[in-house]
Amino acid sequence: MARKYGSDVIVPYSAGTAPASAAEEFTRTVLAEKNIELGEHVPRRFSDLNPRSFDVVVNISGSRLSGTDGVLVESWNVEDPVGQSDEALRKVRDELEMLVMQLILRIRTGKFDSQPVSSRQ
Repeated sequence: MARKYGSDVIVPYSAGTAPASAAEEFTRTVLAEKNIELGEHVPRRFSDLNPRSFDVVVNISGSRLSGTDGVLVESWNVEDPVGQSDEALRKVRDELEMLVMQLILRIRTGKFDSQPVSSRQ
């Protein structure tokens, strides 16, 4: 979503604390409903990345991320839809879309550093 809506201000990377080996087909379908294509995206493990190489890390895991001391971390309280209904996945997709768009707007308007979103500590 960040790539689709904010490619002028964001170079996004996606990683998880326990990523799947591939994106689920229904996840691809639900994102395609918003004209978002995953292409050849392969889930990555957060522990394989260097958090200090990013301006901000958005955490939707609900857990503290290791290696993020001194790194700006925004925590978004988003329910994990794994194992839930199709509608639950769409609800989470829509919530993430709103949060991503708010982040993009903050960056575009110069309010990125002054108003970090944090709905979970």
